[in-house]
Amino acid sequence: MIDHTGVAVSDFTKSKEFYSKALAPLGYKMLMELSAAVTQSADVAGFGEPPKADFWINSGTPQKPHVHVAFRAQTKKQVDEFYAAALAAGGKDNGKPGPRPHYHANYYGAFVLDPDGHNIEAVCHHE
Repeated sequence: MIDHTGVAVSDFTKSKEFYSKALAPLGYKMLMELSAAVTQSADVAGFGEPPKADFWINSGTPQKPHVHVAFRAQTKKQVDEFYAAALAAGGKDNGKPGPRPHYHANYYGAFVLDPDGHNIEAVCHHE
C-alpha cells in the first residue's frame, strides 16, 4: 500500500492553486505547507482527505518523463467535476471523462495535464 507520493513543480504557487481547485471535487484539501526555509530544500504542500496528506508537490525541476498520478473518485460525477475544475484551473485536456472498458468494465476516468505536463487522473471503479 502506498502511503504518499508527489511531484516536483516548476511554479509552486501556480501548481498549489491548480491542485487546490482540481482536487477539491474529490474531497482533497491542502492540509500542510512548509517553506524551503523549514525543509532546507524546497517549498512543499501536502494535499489529502483530512486529516492526512498523501499527495505532495514540491518546488523544483519537474520529473521527466512526466509522472502519472490517479486519484480515486467515489462517483462518476466526481470524475466529471474534477475534470471541469482542473480545466478551469489551467489544466489541459488529456482525456475527457468517460468509460475506459479496455481497463475493466466499470472503469470511468478523466485525464488532465497539470501546469508542468504531469498526467493527473480521477477514476471511479463503481458501476
